Amino acid sequence: MIRILILLLLPVLAQAETVRVATYNTELSRDGPGLLLRDIRRGETQVMAVVDVLAQAHPDIVALQSIDWDLDGLALSALADRLRENGVDYPYQFAIQPNSGMETELDLDGDGRTHGPGDAQGWGRFTGQGGLAVLSRYPIALEEAQDFSTVLWRDLPGAELPATDAGPYPSEQAQSIQRLSSVAHWILPINTPVGPLDLMTFHAAPPVFDGPEDRNGLRNRDEIRLWSAVLDGKLGHTPGGPFVIAGDANLDPFRGDGRKEAILGLLADQRLQDPQPGDPAGALTTVVWKSVGPMRVDYVLPSAHWTVVDAGVYWPAASTKEREAAEAASRHRLVWVDLAKN
Repeated sequence: MIRILILLLLPVLAQAETVRVATYNTELSRDGPGLLLRDIRRGETQVMAVVDVLAQAHPDIVALQSIDWDLDGLALSALADRLRENGVDYPYQFAIQPNSGMETELDLDGDGRTHGPGDAQGWGRFTGQGGLAVLSRYPIALEEAQDFSTVLWRDLPGAELPATDAGPYPSEQAQSIQRLSSVAHWILPINTPVGPLDLMTFHAAPPVFDGPEDRNGLRNRDEIRLWSAVLDGKLGHTPGGPFVIAGDANLDPFRGDGRKEAILGLLADQRLQDPQPGDPAGALTTVVWKSVGPMRVDYVLPSAHWTVVDAGVYWPAASTKEREAAEAASRHRLVWVDLAKN
């Protein structure tokens, strides 16, 4: 009788198995190389607040933005050690050199000078400032990973590059070397208990801090559009099965500046699901900026292959220890989705 009961329950147990995918702009970026590693080893307040948020949300796979990169991965490994001490173990990690802080010899931001933070392939005072990383409980198929960070902006199908009456902005020479990704665009195959998953992650440039040429607005638009080019088979290898787009698009569908058609187009793509649609007023909030208020800029968008079991934005109730930690960690809020096989 017990054997029969177990056999009857097996399909239910299999259906209940889920994987939690999250994105979190940690704001773990410092003013110089090595400083983040120092702060992690010291157990600095903001670092430990980020650790607490991740421990509370407990994602199986998490894409981290605004985390400084170093050549030997020391900061990411140290962060993983801190998380392990707090009950969250991520044996699999991925972080390669981002475009942020990657120095060039040209004036890329049009200020008439070279070798400034705006003249790197992506804004940064030093190599790897404000990079990208992925932590996972499950194996990452490193040999199958796709890195789109070297794609030139002008080579993206349908790209719209900035221009003025004088011609390409800031110059034809600058546009000949300008990469599209301000930080990075990666596709990482991950082997989860519910099946293979392609994690598509990125961190787009903010669509502000420029002039009438709208360089940052156009770049943000095309960084978001890169995923449509991949899914349309125009760039790289299109994922053949279930995937999840998780990252900081730096663009709200309704509020603030930017080319809204980019994020609205992605959210409307029938190959994707939006587990947190919000309302026409754009009520869903993942970050609060002092100057412009609440916005939705961080997204976890599973493909139509998945069943969305649950989803949310990690933001504890007021007047709790967890809320205090979340506020001390980052202005951004961790976004998560629980997925099961269809």
